[in-house]
Amino acid sequence: MLNAEARASGASESGEIVSDENERVFVEVEGRKVPFDPTQLRKIQEHPCFSKEACHLFGRIHLPVAPKCNIQCNYCIRKFDCVNESRPGVTSKVLTPAEAVERVREVLKRVHYIKVVAVAGPGEPLFNEETFETFRLLKEEFPFLLRCVSTNGLLLPERIDDLHSLGISTLTVTVNAVDPKIGKDIYSFVLYKGKRYEGEEGAKILIENQLEGIKEAVKRKIIVKVNTVLIPTVNDRHVVDVARKISRLGAYIQNIIPLIPQFKFAHIPPPSPAEKRKVQEECAKFIRQMVHCRRCRADAIGKLGKDIQHMFNNEKKTTRC
Repeated sequence: MLNAEARASGASESGEIVSDENERVFVEVEGRKVPFDPTQLRKIQEHPCFSKEACHLFGRIHLPVAPKCNIQCNYCIRKFDCVNESRPGVTSKVLTPAEAVERVREVLKRVHYIKVVAVAGPGEPLFNEETFETFRLLKEEFPFLLRCVSTNGLLLPERIDDLHSLGISTLTVTVNAVDPKIGKDIYSFVLYKGKRYEGEEGAKILIENQLEGIKEAVKRKIIVKVNTVLIPTVNDRHVVDVARKISRLGAYIQNIIPLIPQFKFAHIPPPSPAEKRKVQEECAKFIRQMVHCRRCRADAIGKLGKDIQHMFNNEKKTTRC
């Protein structure tokens, strides 16, 4: 299944996922052919975000244990919760690590297709120690579940060894620009090592850490997906540069996400489906594209597009949508 999918990617530069004449799958990183081992291939085949086929068979559970964030994206606002809303940063309740583990126990008793347990917010997972405590508990009690993290990448270089020791097998890094001149228009500020940075200075720190973190993750055989928010008039002509760069670092797949107009970008119309497809086609020359994203909540449970988190939420809803 994977080999055919790999050959169909169409990429032709460094970072391409291809098969050789012996049906071995490898990624080309900085001119070197780095093979995927059977364990990595199994993880890809069982992760609904990394394999289009897997999303029909397997599910994931997101544990909202990480409320704090260390950057401010101009499209991100996390203060609203609606049971009918599916977007990153939304959760009905922030859980403690102990509550998160209990949530996994409860879900697995009733749902038997869950393969992946992840932390994806509602803030920045690596900026919250609760993320690491949660994965320590999960590794001990549920070693058979794939462990996954979504991050903005600011702290990735300094926390990559912690993630590796906890058995994180898949990683999503949101990279919206690889040029600080463009990044400065996407991020209001970056909090790093106790200091607040703005403009190009903040964007430069963030981008450098994202790219270094991806490189280090690939070295440790962590499979990397890169999310890129497509923002018309801001980075729409730059996304292909992101694809080219992350492919050379060995990222496995890119997920181009249309802007949801809100916060400081509330005035920008989202890209049309045709505009998104055009950008995906250009980026597919360098790296495979995820085409089945459902923009998951921070507390999502179930298969992509078939979320069932409401079945496990005992909190009374007061929000009107």
